[in-house]
Amino acid sequence: MAMDVIDYRIVGSEMQFVEVELDPNEAAIGEAGSMMYMEAGVTMDTVFGDGSAAQSGGIFGKLLGAGKRLITGESLFTTVYTNQDRVKRKLAFAAPYPGKILPMDLRQLGGTLICQKDAFLCAARGVSLGIAFQKKLSVGFFGGEGFVMQKLDGDGMAFVHAGGTVVRRDLQAGEYLMVDTGCVVAYTTGVNFEIQYVGKVKTALFGGEGLFFAKLSGPGQVWLQSLPFSRLASRVFAAAPQMGGSKEEGGLFSGLAGGAALGGLLGGDDD
Repeated sequence: MAMDVIDYRIVGSEMQFVEVELDPNEAAIGEAGSMMYMEAGVTMDTVFGDGSAAQSGGIFGKLLGAGKRLITGESLFTTVYTNQDRVKRKLAFAAPYPGKILPMDLRQLGGTLICQKDAFLCAARGVSLGIAFQKKLSVGFFGGEGFVMQKLDGDGMAFVHAGGTVVRRDLQAGEYLMVDTGCVVAYTTGVNFEIQYVGKVKTALFGGEGLFFAKLSGPGQVWLQSLPFSRLASRVFAAAPQMGGSKEEGGLFSGLAGGAALGGLLGGDDD
């Protein structure tokens, strides 16, 4: 199926959204719940599976596309937005948490991009959403977030989201990076992904890092994020009050109550 060619602009700095401009009869696919706004003339249709498999392949194609998304932890459904008007119309997709939206031209990336399972935001109609299993069992046992990833296939534009600040590294043949598994956003198909043991239990226990890192070897391109959502969520959970009220609030109110009781005790009753 031919890819729709869409124009776009990315707006914002920390909480970004991407605005997509559709020609008449052009369409984009979006992750469920990611749509921010759309102009009159744009219609939305929720399809079973991914947007491309629903267009061809019958019921088997639909089940296959939905199964792929279910394995990667995403919704069984994808929303297709089509411009039914006779003029250009716009719609926007918002990032789910602070970070950056990365425009990926799959045509220039060899037709395939491997990304974290929660990184996909939206794409031109015709981009296929699949799964990429790591070939080595060690990745499955110790790789955590890096074992099952999404695979974006096609020659159109796709947009992925990453947390915090994003850096792209171009790895040459034989060059490699050691990365926390959660910090890997995406990489091209030429990059080899494997898990490597840190080697020192003391470093893992007292250094604040894990026992295993992702080893990314070139040639190819790698995108890394400074703030994985799992890390952000764990910090928020650790800082959240666990017993209905923060320590600061408890200290303040208990101090006021204690002060009033102490004042009454010291003042005494004349009766």
